[in-house]
Amino acid sequence: MARRRVDRSGADRSSRNRSRRRQDDDGLIPVLAKAVREVEAAVERRQLTAGQRSRLQAVALLVREERARIQGDSSVPEARANNDRKRLDGVATILAQIVAREPSLFAELDGDVSETTQRLMREMRHAAGIAPAQDDEVATPATAPQPTERKAPPPPPSVRAAQLANPFLTPDFSRASAKVQGHLAGWELIGPILNAFEHPAPGAPACMALPEPRGTTAPKGLDLMAHQARLLAAASAGHRTFLLADEPGLGKTAQALLAAQVANAYPLLAVVPNVVKTNWAREAQQWTPGRSVTVIHGDGQTIDGFADIVVVNYEVLDRHVDWIGDHGFRGMVVDEAHYIKNKKSQRSQHVIEVSDRIRKRVSRPLLMALTGTPLVNDIDDFRAIWQFLGWIEERRPGDELTAALEKTGFTPADHAFYPAARSAVIDLGIVRRRKVDVAADIPARRIADLPVELEGAAGRSISQAEKQLAQRLVGRYQAALEHRRTGEVTDGIDHALVRLVAEREVAEGGDETTGDNVFTMVRKIGQAKAELAADYAAQLARSAGKVVFFAKHLDVMDTAAETFAKHDIRHTTIRGDQTSTARQKAIDAFVNDPDVGVIICSLTAAGVGINLQVASNVVLAELSWTNAEQTQAIDRVHRIGQTEPVTAWRIIAAQTIDARIAELIDTKAGLAGRALDGSDEEVVSSADIQVEALVSMLTNALATAPDAS
Repeated sequence: MARRRVDRSGADRSSRNRSRRRQDDDGLIPVLAKAVREVEAAVERRQLTAGQRSRLQAVALLVREERARIQGDSSVPEARANNDRKRLDGVATILAQIVAREPSLFAELDGDVSETTQRLMREMRHAAGIAPAQDDEVATPATAPQPTERKAPPPPPSVRAAQLANPFLTPDFSRASAKVQGHLAGWELIGPILNAFEHPAPGAPACMALPEPRGTTAPKGLDLMAHQARLLAAASAGHRTFLLADEPGLGKTAQALLAAQVANAYPLLAVVPNVVKTNWAREAQQWTPGRSVTVIHGDGQTIDGFADIVVVNYEVLDRHVDWIGDHGFRGMVVDEAHYIKNKKSQRSQHVIEVSDRIRKRVSRPLLMALTGTPLVNDIDDFRAIWQFLGWIEERRPGDELTAALEKTGFTPADHAFYPAARSAVIDLGIVRRRKVDVAADIPARRIADLPVELEGAAGRSISQAEKQLAQRLVGRYQAALEHRRTGEVTDGIDHALVRLVAEREVAEGGDETTGDNVFTMVRKIGQAKAELAADYAAQLARSAGKVVFFAKHLDVMDTAAETFAKHDIRHTTIRGDQTSTARQKAIDAFVNDPDVGVIICSLTAAGVGINLQVASNVVLAELSWTNAEQTQAIDRVHRIGQTEPVTAWRIIAAQTIDARIAELIDTKAGLAGRALDGSDEEVVSSADIQVEALVSMLTNALATAPDAS
């Protein structure tokens, strides 16, 4: 009997183990584990595609969603919940390791949720046996199920002391504006206002009227330019909201700091990218030396709660929204404000929340959004910035804008409404100046293309890969052609279908099991150009002085560093995986040490917010996908303080898709040029460039294969 009891106990234990294994093999977590391993393998093979980037983003979003579901489901046994949490932690650990290895993926963890990501999330839920929600909505970081109560960390001790001690922290509700009701009641106005910017009349003004400079002076040893002094005159006259969209290099940081001084908007909160947090503190000490500055790091325990200027990066702001919103700030500056373009992201919602709470306590705070590229992909990028400034609410214009629109006497049914609405928004505080108009003393800049021939095995490999990519596109085209024919056929080619094939290829990121796609092609070309570009930069450093070397990928940066070491050229590096202290040390070494000839910069980590005008030569080893990103990089050198003509040397692989991408970048204007500057040039985004490059490749392949159609 004892033996039979032991056997039955062993059988029960075996049955429980089988049951646990079945549970572990079911549900969403194994699907996420498989997906994250696919991304990990792609990173290890250096074949990271847009599709894999979307897959990583989908996994990250679903991990958050599943963790919140487990926490909120009281019906799940505690042992099972703990097991699931451990498995989710394992997936999250792999995500962290992937991002640490490929820092460019940081942007995917809090970026826009693309249609590809949404599709992948639906597919993963389906594979896990999860029925789609009725509205099939994607849970973004902002909309994912959250714990029932967020426990906010307490404010740092010095902040508590400041809140108790400072009388200026009491609310100021004076001069509160009244709600406006008039002939526009009932009209949907946000869409028509955005249309007024998307389709402006050629030459329409892009900047509010600014007064002549007054007596504002800069600290000893620093000079204000006329365009900077005009904005300060407006602040001195009482204007309090600004979308400062000056072209990069025109001193937006200095204008914001001095505007706070003339408006007495202290304490001032500056929300900035992590890469420029240290530099912002330095700039504050330089331009407003009489004001104390503190920087929030991590848990915030080391900050000075009594400081006049508080600098925080977007990521740390997320941890301290509660006490920051109650601290009594009278001014708020958001640097690189295009970072908040996605209203659904946690980053954007927290910035807007702090702004709302400041405006509820202070009747007319100073609010400034700084960005040289206010529009990146779509006219809707304006929405979050305008809401931060208080110009619009979630679904309607703010009271001040509504009053201005009422005064026009027009409705969206009137053609005259649109230019009047555009002017009304601009008068709220859009300030846009171009270098060519206001900074004639900044030397000229030019972009010089240096075609290079990719020889040897690398060149042959890329040539073969391009042929395979073209053949795959032709195959897709022919398969689609068997089922449908759309659009007008010219020279035997259905051009509408060509575009559909290209758009699908970009959206899906290609199938890496059958060959390279446009993203891996461009990366391979960058790797092949790396040593050639670094050799040229080394020649420049020896003959013309300091050089700024830009690349997109870490392996290209590593190759460049090895090349400079071979040439005995001292160099420093700015890359995404550095601490802010290491980054600033690298910048200081390049700027101040005459023996440091080159700084190797990541396009994503060093493309904004830093001053490198000690150099006048820039080498672009890899192409950007947009003109805006390329311009931002060049403007690290071409800015106020530059005394030499600036040349950007763009290294282009001849007779490859690289050359076509360069042409597309040069012939397309950015969205900001059309919406703000009244340009009538065509609007283009990074996705457009990718699609156009593939359209060109597929069209050429079909033209040389008469039977393809």
